[in-house]
Amino acid sequence: MAPLLVALALMTLLPVSEQGPHEKRLLNALLASYNTLERPVANESEPLEVKFGLTLQQIIDVDEKNQLLITNIWLSLEWNDYNLRWNDSEYGGVKDLRITPNKLWKPDVLMYNSADEGFDGTYQTNVVVRNNGSCLYVPPGIFKSTCKIDITWFPFDDQHCDMKFGSWTYDGNQLDLVLKDENGGDLSDFITNGEWYLIGMPGKKNTITYACCPEPYVDVTFTIMIRRRTLYYFFNLIVPCVLISSMALLGFTLPPDSGEKLTLGVTILLSLTVFLNLVAETLPQVSDAIPLLGTYFNWIMFMVASSVVLTVVVINYHHRSADMYEMPKWIKSVLLQWLPWILRMSRPGKKITRKTIMLSNRMRELELKERSSKSLLANVLDIDDDYRHGPPAPNSTASTGNLGPGCSIFRTDFRRSFVRPSTMEDVGMGHHRELHLILRELQFITARMKKADEEAEVISDWKFAAMVVDRFCLFVFSLFTIIATVAVLLSAPHIIVQ
Repeated sequence: MAPLLVALALMTLLPVSEQGPHEKRLLNALLASYNTLERPVANESEPLEVKFGLTLQQIIDVDEKNQLLITNIWLSLEWNDYNLRWNDSEYGGVKDLRITPNKLWKPDVLMYNSADEGFDGTYQTNVVVRNNGSCLYVPPGIFKSTCKIDITWFPFDDQHCDMKFGSWTYDGNQLDLVLKDENGGDLSDFITNGEWYLIGMPGKKNTITYACCPEPYVDVTFTIMIRRRTLYYFFNLIVPCVLISSMALLGFTLPPDSGEKLTLGVTILLSLTVFLNLVAETLPQVSDAIPLLGTYFNWIMFMVASSVVLTVVVINYHHRSADMYEMPKWIKSVLLQWLPWILRMSRPGKKITRKTIMLSNRMRELELKERSSKSLLANVLDIDDDYRHGPPAPNSTASTGNLGPGCSIFRTDFRRSFVRPSTMEDVGMGHHRELHLILRELQFITARMKKADEEAEVISDWKFAAMVVDRFCLFVFSLFTIIATVAVLLSAPHIIVQ
């Protein structure tokens, strides 16, 4: 009970506050003859100076499709009203008042590039008026401003969005808009955005003469400089795309006889197609520019599709036979000689070097020249022309083809019987016929064996050509994937992953 009595005693000793009656009397005195349409200046020939600034609170959204920037901003307008001055000692020490803006004159400053439904997105707050006539008006608002958003370098893009503020009806001779802070907007209370990194917000004062009016109009333009954060896009779009494209490279290492080479390529192509359909929902839905990431995805899609086509070519080469296909000379030269030499490939028992390539070409030319110099009979019988210069030696094995030295006597007797008909009287017709039949059988067997060897060699050449194409595609597509990925990262103006 004692503390309560002490409190009541102290309250009786304190003076009674007269702030309320003084403020009411001051408001009646100031607003009694105040005209809200009057420009509050002492000399009407001089412009009224209005200090303008803003505080950026938050970047709410960047709409690439509609070309809009949505922000939460507090405006700051400060001017001196000649009609709102008083002596605070005459009004009980009242030094400032809070007056609703519809009771006072205030500058009609609007954002020129507004896209809001009501055009002005500010909330009408009270104006703080001081005894020296200084007026401070800080309306907050959600601003929708038009912004030309360039997504060419998406997701490594920077955007510069202008917010242009100025008086709508007062020209520069009546209202002079002055930048409150030369550094631009106030960013001390900015809330960090998860997708965009704020670089800065410089401001600039402009004086422009429009076509509609001869008077100059003053505006203050703030540029919001933002940079997209790439952490989400890098790990959710670029990395999966690189991994899927790397799987396509494994198809070139799979043997064609496994039967799964083409299946793997088609499966990877379908997987990439489904993935890109999901990615399309993430990319900005605009058509005025092709995003960098979209270009990269298109190239990867083209690479995987090309790998499937080349896999079909490899399988086709691998299963070709001599009786259906004849290997062209350019394929022999490119796929069997020069390209394996470049790729450092070799065949079992055949080392491919520049020297062996040149020697092989030279031997082929000499063989064709030697074969074309033989007589018609020698080419038909696949023998040399030595018999025209005399009978061969008993132990000679020249030009017996693949029959071996044991068959030379049959070839020699046949030559004698065929070339020297005068000696046929010394040989019985039966003996001659038997030798002729034996020679024909041996030639048939030899031709079959030679044909089988040639077919096996041709099949081996086609398989080696398919292997060379596989190896070449592996190197080319691996290099392409690395170059494309590095080019995308290096061509980006900046990479921000915070």
